[in-house]
This record gives sequence, C-alpha cells and structure tokens, in this order.
Amino acid sequence: MAQVQGYEFPEDRFYDVENQIWYMPLPDGTVRAGFTTWAVKLMGEVLVFTPKRLGQTFDKDKWFAMVEGGKWIGAARAAFDGAVVAQNETLMDCPEILMKDAFGEGWMIVMRPAVNDWREGLVAGDEIGPAIDAWIATGSYKARAE
Repeated sequence: MAQVQGYEFPEDRFYDVENQIWYMPLPDGTVRAGFTTWAVKLMGEVLVFTPKRLGQTFDKDKWFAMVEGGKWIGAARAAFDGAVVAQNETLMDCPEILMKDAFGEGWMIVMRPAVNDWREGLVAGDEIGPAIDAWIATGSYKARAE
C-alpha cells in the first residue's frame, strides 16, 4: 500500500491521478471504479451520488457519475471509453459510505472498457507515490476545492 501525505493508495489499482479515480480490473474483464480518499477529502461531506444508468456509454474525459459534497459538486471523469454494467446502489442510498471506505464499499460503478488498452496513461505500482506527489505539488487540485 502506497502512502502519500498520510493517505493510502492500494497498489492493486490503476489511477487516473488528475481526476483522482481508481480502477480495479475484475476477473470477467470489467473494471470497478471509485474516487480516491484524497478526492473525498476535497469534497467534504458527501451528500449525493448519481451514476450514469446501466447500459449507458461514456467517452474518455466525460462523466460517468456525479457527486455532490459539502465543498465540491462535480463529475467522476472517465480515463477511457466504456459502458456502465453495474452501479453501487448502496452508495446511491448512503453516499456517506464514500467518506468511510473509498477503496472498498464506496466504489461507484463497474464498467466495461470499450478498448483493450484502457490502462494506457494510468499509474500503478511503484509509480503511484511519485505521481501523486508530483500532482499535489502542481496545486491543480486546489481549483476543485474552491
């Protein structure tokens, strides 16, 4: 488990550092996605979680879920094209789960990537800590918390 400024980042995931989304491949070829604990910190209290509907497609850099928090309202943006195959209905009913367990019970959706190279551009393994440190150093995250 990588530690970055007091936050854990499981090394079994792939990360879209700019959007603070994690992706975990599942045995059937689908991918589970969620926000990192760093993203949740920026949101504040999570009040509403609204994913795209089952079967809906999404494009890279477009939203697959919307989240409303005490400090932030915004989109979970995709790192690749895909389609929604499952939604976390528990999270829709109890969005505060995201604040308690972002890497577990707080997952957002399961998606089917439209491309085989969906991992391209994502960060994993030993690269997680340095990539997130570099992202934090740029300060680009500050615009999301304002």
